Amino acid sequence: MSHEYINITTENLENEHLCCAISDKKHQCGVNVKKEWLKNRMSEGHIFRKLNEKGKVFIEYAPLEKAWVPIIGENYIYIYIYCLWVSGSFKGKGYGKELLQYCLNDAKNQGKSGICIISSKKKKPYLSEKKFMLKYGFETVDDIGEEYELLALSFDGTKPHFTEGAKKQIIESKKFTIYYGKQCPYIPNCIMQVEDYCNANNIPIDLISVDTLEKAKEVPCVFNNWAVFYNGKFETVHLLNEGYLKKILDRLER
Repeated sequence: MSHEYINITTENLENEHLCCAISDKKHQCGVNVKKEWLKNRMSEGHIFRKLNEKGKVFIEYAPLEKAWVPIIGENYIYIYIYCLWVSGSFKGKGYGKELLQYCLNDAKNQGKSGICIISSKKKKPYLSEKKFMLKYGFETVDDIGEEYELLALSFDGTKPHFTEGAKKQIIESKKFTIYYGKQCPYIPNCIMQVEDYCNANNIPIDLISVDTLEKAKEVPCVFNNWAVFYNGKFETVHLLNEGYLKKILDRLER
C-alpha cells in the first residue's frame, strides 16, 4: 500500500489545508487561529501529518511534556496523540493504521517510552475510538469517572496518568463554564454561538481560555481542547454549537 502524506511545517503551513474544517466555511476563521497556534508549537516537536488529498485524514501529536492536556508521565518521555481522524470515503483503506504506525516509529526513534491518547469506554465525538486503539496494543492505564480513559502503548513498562487536578471534575463556580483552547479550528465559531445564545437568553456564562501550557496541565477535568461544566460539575468534552447547547441545557435543567 503506497499513500502520499504531508507533514505540516512552517514552510508549507500557509498553503496547506488542515483537514477537519476543510469544507466548512463558517469555521475558516478558526483555521487561521489554529495555524497561528500550530506555528508556535512546531519548534516543540508538534507533528501534524495528513494524507495529500482533500479530505479528513490526519494525525496530530506532540511530546507529552509539551502537550496541552492534564496528563503527566515519568520524565514526560511519552508522545501524546491529540487527534487521529479518518472520515467519510477514506475509511477502511488502511490510512488510520499507517498514520498510527508513523507516530509509533517516530516515538521509538526519539527514544520515547510510549504513546498515549484520551479515549472513552463508549464511543464519543471528538475522541479516538477505544476499540481501534486496543487493536494496536494500547491499554487503559488511567481513568476519570465512569467514562473517560487514558490509553497507552508502553515500550518500557512505564505508564502516564491524569493529573490529580484533572480528576476533581468540579469547580467552585455554578455558572455554565467552558474551558477551551485554540488548537481545534471548530472552537472559535462554537464559542461565538454559545456566547451569543447565552447573552440573548440571560444565561450566566464563564468562558475560560486555556492559552498556555501551564493552564492546560492544571485544568480541573479531562481536557482535549474543550470541557464543559454546569453547576460546578463537569459535563462533557463535546463541542457545543447553538443547537447542541439547547439540548444539553434542556437536559441539565430538568
